[in-house]
Amino acid sequence: MKSILEKYIPELAVEAVFELIRANHVHLKIVNERVTRHGDYRRHPDGFHQITVNASLNKYRFLITLIHEIAHLVAFEKYGRNIKPHGDEWKLTFQRLMVPFIRPEIFPSQLLPLLARHFRNPKASSDTDATLSLALKQFDPVSDKNYIFEIPYGSVFRIHNGKIFKKVALRTKRYECVEINSGRIYLFNPNAEVELLPN
Repeated sequence: MKSILEKYIPELAVEAVFELIRANHVHLKIVNERVTRHGDYRRHPDGFHQITVNASLNKYRFLITLIHEIAHLVAFEKYGRNIKPHGDEWKLTFQRLMVPFIRPEIFPSQLLPLLARHFRNPKASSDTDATLSLALKQFDPVSDKNYIFEIPYGSVFRIHNGKIFKKVALRTKRYECVEINSGRIYLFNPNAEVELLPN
């Protein structure tokens, strides 16, 4: 397991993460990319704990995602199964599990203040923190994708399922976009990754 973890997370995090996996009896599955999520946690009826994480994540996002999912397991075990998945108990657990990793031996120095700010009140996904998400993206392999907030209004773009949209307006925190074929309005998070098309 340690040799597998070394491929996906920062080297100096491997020992501590391995201990978390062992202590919580986690079966870790590293899977091909799913567009809708970075990872998930499931407790099977027989009590078996399975965590899946996308193989395509860079090592910093992979570490955050894995600890996020372990926090679900630990919070459910400690506080019971009736807590909200991303409620106060989970936030407290995620903060406690993540703090030992927020140090310069594990994360690049430019990420540390962003992580410290994010973990004062962690969200259901690090992707909803646009500043952190953009900072983490610089460690991804080069891609032809853009974040919605980066592209100009009136731009036409394609999403993962092939549907094509036009960016039209900002509504509070999300972007209003029109699907070209149906004319229906959809709302996108600012850091949804899209493929920009020529107008």
